[in-house]
Amino acid sequence: MRSRLAARSARLVLAAAAVTALAATTTACNNDDTADAGSSATPSAVASAGSDGSDSSSSDSPTTSGSNSHDSTDKSDSGDDSKSGSGDGGKSGYGQSCGTNDLDFTVTSESQAGGYYLVTAKAKSGITCYLDVNTPSVSFGSGADGVASPVGQGGEDPIKLTGSAVAYTGISPKTTKSNAGKQFENVIIAISDNDPNPAELKLPDTANVDKPIVTNWSTNRAETVPVIV
Repeated sequence: MRSRLAARSARLVLAAAAVTALAATTTACNNDDTADAGSSATPSAVASAGSDGSDSSSSDSPTTSGSNSHDSTDKSDSGDDSKSGSGDGGKSGYGQSCGTNDLDFTVTSESQAGGYYLVTAKAKSGITCYLDVNTPSVSFGSGADGVASPVGQGGEDPIKLTGSAVAYTGISPKTTKSNAGKQFENVIIAISDNDPNPAELKLPDTANVDKPIVTNWSTNRAETVPVIV
């Protein structure tokens, strides 16, 4: 009986020793694996972080710099174009067309050709302009029967008005032989039919108006005596 118990106890001791040895081996193995895993993971993580940081800094800086450089180039180009366009868009070599409100007018009564009105136009102080329209628009009153018909006498195109330079036009208020007509004390004159600022000039005397006529502008007053040819 004692021999059986001794044998059994010996087997239990051997089994316990074997379990202890196995546990120690397993523990040592696990520690090594953990250490290996930790040592391999740490460099990987560091490399990954370093790679991300390097990529981030290297990509951000050139991109930002490139963007700024492009923007400044665009602004410089647009500025140059603007200056160039402004220079090209100037009116160098071209004169301003005269408007009625650019001119001062005087009216005198002349006795030639049965009597007519000589209108003298002069540029206002500081203005230089050109009479591009050959014949002025002239009317007595607002009715159609008071509109003066052009007779085509004289004419220079264009006429430069500045300083003391003047242009003339002649207006005959009546071209009929009858006693018919309307009385007017003023005449309306404009550089063109669509001029927004016509001038109303006081006549030196009362005009009897019936089928009036007007000449072209001219720098020679002798060419502006209105007659029907």
